[in-house]
Amino acid sequence: MIGTVVEWYEFFLYATAASLVFGTVFFPNAGSQLDGIIAAFLTYAVGFIARPLGGIVFGQIGDRLGRKHTLQVTIIMIGVATFLIGCLPGFGTIGYWAPALLVALRFIQGFALGGEWGGAVLLVAEQSPNRSRAFWASWPQAAVPVGNLLATLVLLTMSAILPASQFLDWGWRVAFWLSAVIVLVGYYIRTHVSEAPIFLEARAQVESEKAVSYGVFEVLRRYPKGVLKAMGLRFAENILYYIIVSFTIVYLTTVHKYDTSQLLLALLIAHAVHFVVIPQVGRLCDRIGRKPVYLAGAVLGATWAFFAFPMFDSLNPVLIVLAVTIGLCFHALMYAGQPAIMAELFPTRMRYSGVSLGYQVTSIVAGSLAPIIATALLQRFQSWVPVALYIVAACVVTLIAVLTLRETKGLSLRAVDDADAARFDLPTARGARA
Repeated sequence: MIGTVVEWYEFFLYATAASLVFGTVFFPNAGSQLDGIIAAFLTYAVGFIARPLGGIVFGQIGDRLGRKHTLQVTIIMIGVATFLIGCLPGFGTIGYWAPALLVALRFIQGFALGGEWGGAVLLVAEQSPNRSRAFWASWPQAAVPVGNLLATLVLLTMSAILPASQFLDWGWRVAFWLSAVIVLVGYYIRTHVSEAPIFLEARAQVESEKAVSYGVFEVLRRYPKGVLKAMGLRFAENILYYIIVSFTIVYLTTVHKYDTSQLLLALLIAHAVHFVVIPQVGRLCDRIGRKPVYLAGAVLGATWAFFAFPMFDSLNPVLIVLAVTIGLCFHALMYAGQPAIMAELFPTRMRYSGVSLGYQVTSIVAGSLAPIIATALLQRFQSWVPVALYIVAACVVTLIAVLTLRETKGLSLRAVDDADAARFDLPTARGARA
């Protein structure tokens, strides 16, 4: 979880900076403020495009060599890229090299993060008891709001203590430079984790039986429906999250000229609540089942924008905090159970590849485009209503995906492996170990 906090701190730091800073620093020739923000969000989307590639490469490595070593590589990669972003000169200094280098470093960030999520959640999910897998596997998910909270806290502090000109000049860079410190902490912790016994058994099976295969191509050949279901589960959750944490900033700062420091403080409070709620929702998934909780998240998520944007328009700080917090609680209903559900879709020999593909490929058409589409809709229609309808459409897609799932509460991952072996006439992992 702590290693995941580090990586998401760095990834979300870019998202917040794209909303507040990058449109001015790296794209100053834009025709309007929203044009600059859209250009910044396009570089932001590059990280999402790179994530499936990272998921494919690191998924293959993780299924073959192990989750632990993969996670050590990804944390160093994303740390170096984030630190260098903080060192980049602006457009006024090096011209178009500035956005070009920004895109290259963002690609490296996304590539590393593409291999991060699958390894982190599987290290936990594969070592969790069957009856409480959703609860324990939700803790790496809870690391996401913590990473976002830290990124928001650092930017909030710098924007509060510095004049706007100094914040745009160098203050925002401090948050990126701090990544060097926390990366070392995360890397040290990851040297002390161990692989799950069920993975070690599956690896022994692959090594001893030539008929047993693993990795990306195998999961696409054997479990294409599992990948599609994982993508459908991810769709609305990913869009809703980035509308809340990224587009909300754009809406309030451009439409209402809302104070940046107050807005970051509102997000800070919401992220703290999100962190507390996620493990409790995971516990609920173990108690009443994965499907009903996820269905509730998709239905409630579809309603969020219709009451949240009028709350934003009130410019009441309490109502703004409440709107963002409620949105993240709805998001948690979908997000907390994802690791357990996706882990239960695939056998161990290809689980890293399966969950990484389902999770990361969706990010291209969901999270990466959500702030861009929402900002473009706002610019075109000068209204939040099309954005609300966009969220509803996404929730319908996820609702259909949830309805296709079978309930897997309490399912043994060994049973998933045994079913895979029986389906494709393969020896069991335990048999290979013996």
